Amino acid sequence: MNQSLHTYTGNAGTGALGLQRNRVLRNTYGLLALSMLPTVLGAWIGVSTGIMAALGTGASLAVFLIGAFGFMFAIEKTKESATGVAVLLAFTFFMGLMLSRMLAAVLGFKNGGSLIMMAFGGTAGVFFAMATLATVIKRDLSGMGKFLFVGAIVLLVAGLINVFVQSTALMATLSVIAIGLFSAFMLYDIKRVLDGGETNYISATLAIYLDIYNVFQSLLALLGIFGGERD
Repeated sequence: MNQSLHTYTGNAGTGALGLQRNRVLRNTYGLLALSMLPTVLGAWIGVSTGIMAALGTGASLAVFLIGAFGFMFAIEKTKESATGVAVLLAFTFFMGLMLSRMLAAVLGFKNGGSLIMMAFGGTAGVFFAMATLATVIKRDLSGMGKFLFVGAIVLLVAGLINVFVQSTALMATLSVIAIGLFSAFMLYDIKRVLDGGETNYISATLAIYLDIYNVFQSLLALLGIFGGERD
């Protein structure tokens, strides 16, 4: 009798845990889809007004670093309340604005529109591949976290250096590395939700959004470098 009760409560606990993980994943994907709307709006306003190009390289870099880290700090502080959703959506608008400079440059090519759609399609393909892979892999991937974080820091430093060096070859190299790195991050972040390592859907959305953003930006940079057609 005791054994049967223990088995029942154990199964009930496992079921409740599974429901919680599914709820977090569902909320994460829902908020992730919603976050694309302010991103597109921010990008459209940025391209239409040319505000980021007008700031210049140094000023736009400063705005990006201060704004991005400021927003991420605010999201972390408000993630347990509905305010966190509003702050996250404001952050995605800001990130769309930051992306507008690259989008404007790509749209300057004769085939700019098709390059953007290719980058979008490629990013969607990476996301669906990583999301599918995360459901198939049974092993714990938590050990990947520290190596990915170090890789992201190195990539960030190299990217900041290239802002001033302006090397096309280095930009292409960093873009290829970024696609691989943030695809791995995407797998890691989705797997964390599936395994119960991340239980806050706002934090989960932020992590996966940044993965998608970086893959898209890197794909767009590569397509612009190697596929851009001038008039």
